[in-house]
Amino acid sequence: MSARYQVTGATAAEISASVESGIRHAALVPGDPLPPVRTLAVELAVSPATVSRAYADLRRRGLVVTAGRHGTRVRPRPPVAARRAALRPPPGPGLRDLSAGQPDTRLLPPLGPHLARLAESAGTPVGYPDVGVLPEVAEAARERLAADGIPPAEVTLTGGALDGIERLLGAHLRPGDAVAVEDPGWASLLDLIAALGMRPIGVPVDDDGPMVAGVAAALAAGARALVVTSRAQNPTGAAVSADRAAALRALLAEYADLLLIEDDHAAELARVPLHPLAGATASWAFLRSVSKPFGPDLRLAVLAGDETTVARVAGRARVGAGWVSTVLQRLVLSLWHDPAVTASVARAADSYERRRDGLIAALAVRGLPAHGRSGINVWLPVADETLAATVLRDAGWLAAPGALYRIAGPPALRITVSALDEEDLPALADALARAARPAVPAGFSA
Repeated sequence: MSARYQVTGATAAEISASVESGIRHAALVPGDPLPPVRTLAVELAVSPATVSRAYADLRRRGLVVTAGRHGTRVRPRPPVAARRAALRPPPGPGLRDLSAGQPDTRLLPPLGPHLARLAESAGTPVGYPDVGVLPEVAEAARERLAADGIPPAEVTLTGGALDGIERLLGAHLRPGDAVAVEDPGWASLLDLIAALGMRPIGVPVDDDGPMVAGVAAALAAGARALVVTSRAQNPTGAAVSADRAAALRALLAEYADLLLIEDDHAAELARVPLHPLAGATASWAFLRSVSKPFGPDLRLAVLAGDETTVARVAGRARVGAGWVSTVLQRLVLSLWHDPAVTASVARAADSYERRRDGLIAALAVRGLPAHGRSGINVWLPVADETLAATVLRDAGWLAAPGALYRIAGPPALRITVSALDEEDLPALADALARAARPAVPAGFSA
């Protein structure tokens, strides 16, 4: 281990964080050995078990590797932060996988006809000076946003919602800054914030979106950005209501320097009205991806916002990835303008709503309150999510453990309905009831 760096900490979490900090700041470089467990335990005056837990956490997150007699060393290419999504249990033979959070591929519009028309209409290949956001795409995007009450704004494109959020945070914040996020919230966003070296501050969520008191507490604690999911919140299905939006707007008006990011990833698939916060702060951005309604492989999101915010994102793109492919832009524009595709997306939204509401109703009959106002997921609170997930797996179903999405919230399971058919709902509800309330083995009696 580098002589310049001393691992510190009194708990497993603190020791793990100290090693990660050393790697992040290059005080520990790839191949550097960490002290043996017992040696570090003596140095820090903690138990060997505490150090072992810290090293196990670092190994799980891919920061270090243990190689027998060679001890524990920094990996050759250590990631900056944990891959929380890697904790999702792998599907096995005979298991129905309800953990992936993906749209139903059976309901995605076919791309073939649009690609064929695109090939027929393709003209002279474009060069570097000619690329950027196509004017016709920007105009169509503004029209679609205006129909949902988004104020007139500057528009650019990013390679999906998460790419847009990364560019926004990178343009406005610095490592160490705090970001207010929903708790429970999107696992990939939590990964991203950690990878950027920023700190998440959890904001409790109910069916109407982020709770006002929680947002106020996060802002009072120094959060410099707030990320809100407009509808189909992952994992709870929350959707910001009109009353909640009004209350949040009143609160945010007092924080002029806050970066407000709204993620409307479900877009056309959401069957609840949009109540945007756009414009509530001086620096704001509204993101709408095409992945959920039209296909995950279409890596494009519209980013609207105030002039400065959009200019920063577009400027950073120019010195990095450059632009979103104009071929992809034309394909998305073709999908937007096709009435058959619009009808197909509407049918998909109806199908998700029937499956989601049907599962929630079936669980309610069995005495289990669940959440899912919109989107493709149902959030089921449980007393012990590890036990619940195990019992459910034994019954042939795989759900995502709530630990992937929680910061400080209570345990739960996330069930994605896109892999279900309506006839599956009673059997699944029965299995979830057994998982949420597992039978307690009888103890010994006198």
